[in-house]
Amino acid sequence: MQRKPNLAVVGATGLVGRTFLEVLAKRNFPYEHLYLMASAKSAGSKIDFQGREYVVEELTEHAFDKPIDIALFSAGDGTSGRFSPIAAAKGTVVVDNSSAWRADPQVPLIVPEVNPQEIAKHKGIIANPNCSTIQAVAVLKPLYDRYGLKRVVFSTYQSVSGSGLKGIRDLEEGLKGNDRKVAYPHAIAGNCLPHIDAFLDNGYTKEEMKMINETRKILGDDRIAVTATTVRVPVFNSHSESVNAELEKPFELSEIRELLAAAPGIVVVDDPSKNEYPLARDAAGRDEIFVGRIRRDFSIENGLNLWVVADNTRKGAATNAVQIAEKLLEIL
Repeated sequence: MQRKPNLAVVGATGLVGRTFLEVLAKRNFPYEHLYLMASAKSAGSKIDFQGREYVVEELTEHAFDKPIDIALFSAGDGTSGRFSPIAAAKGTVVVDNSSAWRADPQVPLIVPEVNPQEIAKHKGIIANPNCSTIQAVAVLKPLYDRYGLKRVVFSTYQSVSGSGLKGIRDLEEGLKGNDRKVAYPHAIAGNCLPHIDAFLDNGYTKEEMKMINETRKILGDDRIAVTATTVRVPVFNSHSESVNAELEKPFELSEIRELLAAAPGIVVVDDPSKNEYPLARDAAGRDEIFVGRIRRDFSIENGLNLWVVADNTRKGAATNAVQIAEKLLEIL
């Protein structure tokens, strides 16, 4: 693209929307005009960004009548399902952070370090994967390419910021001794809830099925056996995951560490003798994905255990979306 794009942020007043702006500024994303949009409830509010005051406009069916090249959406499934096609029909490329389009076979599901080649196949909408999936597949991709992947078992420990401001407030109040239960059916302070999103008839939650299906879609291989248990924990920021992988070929642990250390966006923190391993606190506010506790699973042939941590509102949402937008600039 020769000129700077016109850019919109939809859901600009929400937790991820505001993080979009932080990441855009940090990465010096180029734009000619910036439009901030939100629901009627938030319309008219003002946001200071890069030395300028922006008035948030209401997201309506006519919001994309003006020329907008790229729109970063973080406004929920229903809103995205309604407005993304409208924006795409007007010539805007939507990068959507909700789950509305992730399972659609016509919509690319993108982690730029993993499958950037799929971006060019978009038809106006690109899906940003689930936060817990993003950090997992970025680590699995180099292993998949080198050794092949037979099976993966995910056990996640996901922070309350994954539920937005409601989840954060539930934990804040819970730590004060008030069992506020707005985001969750049970108190989150001092608790672990094996329940993220709604339960399905198969006994899994939607979050667990997202990880299963999205992992296969992003890696482009439906043969991989995947299962998941996702748990909400009383941590404000960053998701932590135990990833148990069964590779198709033998490996040396030294090779695994070297491979992951060389992978884009990944930082290896793995020295248990010094109590060094990825921590949610250390990942908060960072864009990298941290991996450690790299060790064999002796219970199966070619088994591997990993501990993966990343900030879910940064790489798990806003940063990944902005990285997709950066790739779009190369092909628009």
